[in-house]
Amino acid sequence: MNVPTLPPLAGATLGALVDSGAALLQAAGVSFGHGTTNAHDEAAWLVLWRLGLPLDTALGDEPDSKQNRPATQAELAQVATLFEERITSRKPAAYLTQEAWLQGVPFYVDERSIVPRSLIAELIADGSIDPFLSDTTHAVLDLCTGNGSLAVLAAMAWPDIAITGADISADALAVARINVDRHGLADRIALLQSDGLDALPGPWDLVVCNPPYVNAQSMQALPAEYRAEPALALAGGADGMDFIRRLLRELPDKLTEDGVLLLEIGNERAHFEAAFPHLPVYWLDTSAGADQVLLITQAALHGGAGLR
Repeated sequence: MNVPTLPPLAGATLGALVDSGAALLQAAGVSFGHGTTNAHDEAAWLVLWRLGLPLDTALGDEPDSKQNRPATQAELAQVATLFEERITSRKPAAYLTQEAWLQGVPFYVDERSIVPRSLIAELIADGSIDPFLSDTTHAVLDLCTGNGSLAVLAAMAWPDIAITGADISADALAVARINVDRHGLADRIALLQSDGLDALPGPWDLVVCNPPYVNAQSMQALPAEYRAEPALALAGGADGMDFIRRLLRELPDKLTEDGVLLLEIGNERAHFEAAFPHLPVYWLDTSAGADQVLLITQAALHGGAGLR
């Protein structure tokens, strides 16, 4: 494989490093979506992280911008090595830095769990879920917790509520433990291993779930960066609904009377509606649109409309 490399940059600045790195990533055809959406932002992330600079370091036209700060030859070599690894391995940048940010909160991440990017995070942070909670909301379950990021954000948003993070993967839970401890929330968040709801009798006032929902055809077409993540956390069967079918069958009796399910399904709305054509749901607005995350009440689930 002919790997493009950074050109010689005598007297290079941080701004020039980022621009050259962005061009390199673009030329290599890497895919984004694990914390950044474009080559420039990812190049800036990699350069700043490699050089030990804060990720919010200004690199534009701001008065305090560091874009004209000179880079040493040693720094050039370090950055070049990192860009080469990003291109040759096709691993998400977050696996190389072992850190991802969600709603401004840093999380440890490695190949044992998917890179945190759930849209549910913004709904927790902006208060969109709050109208569905009450003073009787005491127990929240983050099902398919992965690296524990949603459990941590929920504990931060609702300090009087007990949070449980659950996952079938012991490896993912080990990563979640690192994040729970990192944020000093071990006394607020319980972590449990469970195959779906098997070890989680509840009752739950709120369940948030970013499950495996990618349909089989889409799984085959995923870029290498997504295939570097655990398939267990992504693959949802032929139509992406395998885990969700089981969840919606089993959950009604494990929710409180006023309980709700907040469910992320990504780009699978058509498959969801085909699988559950008569189930009343609320679609919530997110930065990715109003067809990615939905809310279902206990009453709707108990009605059993379209569940099979």
